[in-house]
Amino acid sequence: MVATFTECLAFGLIEPGGAYGADIVCGEGQSIGNALNFGGPYVGLFGVKEKLVRQMPGRVAGETIDADGKRGFVLTLSTREQHIRREKATSNICTNSGLCQLAWTIHMTLLGEKGLTQLAQLNHEKAIQLSDALGAVKGVEVLTKRFFNEIAVKLSKPAQGVVDALAEQGVIGGVAMSRLNPHAGMDNVLITCATEMNTDDDIAAYADALKAVLK
Repeated sequence: MVATFTECLAFGLIEPGGAYGADIVCGEGQSIGNALNFGGPYVGLFGVKEKLVRQMPGRVAGETIDADGKRGFVLTLSTREQHIRREKATSNICTNSGLCQLAWTIHMTLLGEKGLTQLAQLNHEKAIQLSDALGAVKGVEVLTKRFFNEIAVKLSKPAQGVVDALAEQGVIGGVAMSRLNPHAGMDNVLITCATEMNTDDDIAAYADALKAVLK
């Protein structure tokens, strides 16, 4: 059983895939520690049950104690094919992946378990606030009923034109569904979101700008 996710931050509030019996869980972790920087880098995350660990690509680092009793880390699993049978290896060797992983780890360490939960809660509260604000705008129908920090709304005008008009006012409105799936017939659907980075004033300004564009 394989479970996937698109926003790892949501696990500050919801049960992880393993709690539902998944053997393999994988998804995207970019939002923790790695800024998009004009399109990347992204951070793939995955975990498996212990019985599948030796089939995982890459390396597994474990926590240990050194001769002086100090906490340390050691490479506990590295598939032999990476060194002696590279054509059959289950992973690549990539320095940039290590840099992304380091940034992610630093961010998670600073957050801690309590911080992750608080951050997830704040994201969801901001998204609810955004949903309520946009739902009050004439010409907007909120389509997403269950969400974390992203919502889909149906507009009275083509979404791409609305995004362009909002950009002229200095407002980043979101992504038109037609860009993600041009053949779905959802030209008026807009994907937008709110996170801990957005203030109450930001959300109010967005709603006002959208109201003006949809007049």
